[in-house]
Amino acid sequence: MQLQVEARLGEDLANHDLSLADYLVLATLSDQIDGKLRIVELGNELGWEKSRVSHQITRMTNRGLVEKQRCLTDGRGFFVVVTDHGRACAESAAPNHVKLVRKLVLDQLSESELKTIRKVAERVLSNIDHGVGA
Repeated sequence: MQLQVEARLGEDLANHDLSLADYLVLATLSDQIDGKLRIVELGNELGWEKSRVSHQITRMTNRGLVEKQRCLTDGRGFFVVVTDHGRACAESAAPNHVKLVRKLVLDQLSESELKTIRKVAERVLSNIDHGVGA
């Protein structure tokens, strides 16, 4: 189910010249007050390995969606910063993306089912946060 939903969301985002990965990065950065995160922090937020984040950011930098800024407190580190173009692309795609998530998933479930999913997700995430199964 997750793969099918992601594939459908990706198809829709392609109409905005974005991949699902692009959108996830842009949405995560746009949620930050200053629109930036360290590469490691971005990876942690998305649950991605460092190499995946690095490759994705390179592709997005080449398209002008994000840029890298050197971290002044750590000469080796970089921030990933959403550009005005990247923010505009995300804002353009967001309304339809939200409608599609609602149509494909949320509108298909009762309030009781949503509460159950929320409860299960919280339990699973809590176990992950506490290193269960590591």
